[in-house]
Amino acid sequence: MSDIRSFEPPYARGGLNLADVALTPVPRPYGLAPSQFVAPLVARNPLASSHPGTQEIIAAHYVRKSYRKAAIVIPVLQGVELSINEGEFVSIIGPSGCGKSTLLHLLCTLDAPDSGEVCFEGHRIDNLPTAGRDILRNKYFGMVFQFYHLLPELTTLENVLAPAMIGEGVLGYLRRRREYRDRAREMLELVGLGHRLKHKPRELSGGEMQRTAIARALVSCPRVLLADEPTGNLDKHTGEEIMAILRRLNREQKLTIVMVTHDQHIADQADRTVTLIDGRVAAA
Repeated sequence: MSDIRSFEPPYARGGLNLADVALTPVPRPYGLAPSQFVAPLVARNPLASSHPGTQEIIAAHYVRKSYRKAAIVIPVLQGVELSINEGEFVSIIGPSGCGKSTLLHLLCTLDAPDSGEVCFEGHRIDNLPTAGRDILRNKYFGMVFQFYHLLPELTTLENVLAPAMIGEGVLGYLRRRREYRDRAREMLELVGLGHRLKHKPRELSGGEMQRTAIARALVSCPRVLLADEPTGNLDKHTGEEIMAILRRLNREQKLTIVMVTHDQHIADQADRTVTLIDGRVAAA
């Protein structure tokens, strides 16, 4: 696998582009006890030095989530409070059904909490309109799942380019096509797949498909990478390779990573482990 190199982001890393996403600063307090919220952070100067672990980048504030099955209400998250600092690598672990994946989906706005708030860079995001959430996930959040979700008719390179094609639209993508293709190739080189650009998913191993999914998640240079059981579908050796990529991205690129896993050995490789039990964060 090729060495991870520094890369220039296509989007500003110093805070959200408010022209793209109309975010609402988080008022404090918002109906919770003082111990149940964290003061909002002020977006930093894009030219300021990065000090990982010193500023909150994404957080869940006393979030609750339940699902309904006919007349039955199934509580999943019951007042979760979680703060992730910039540059951290945090693993979320717990038994099946404890709400790990649900929490991750709330953090990346794939779902909305019944109550509480989800914040990104000091702004509330769980109440954004659909278009705003789409922009966040396209430009600022990278997502990796246990099942790779690659499009079978596209090549490896085309799968990695998909977020740029979606985010820019046809004309916008065509204007910057060379730039995006160079970026996608760089990400595939980064994860050791520079020799697989024209291969389709059926021609790749499980580990190669997950590496492709990681490259796709990185192509927009996200502020946060959210990974849901990224090694759950892989053998032990291949899983260790994927974890090595994630650790190096975190340490060398200062990428903030939030990872859900059921495997304690995998969780222990993160900087910090958060344990969920019965929909709540267990005491450390």
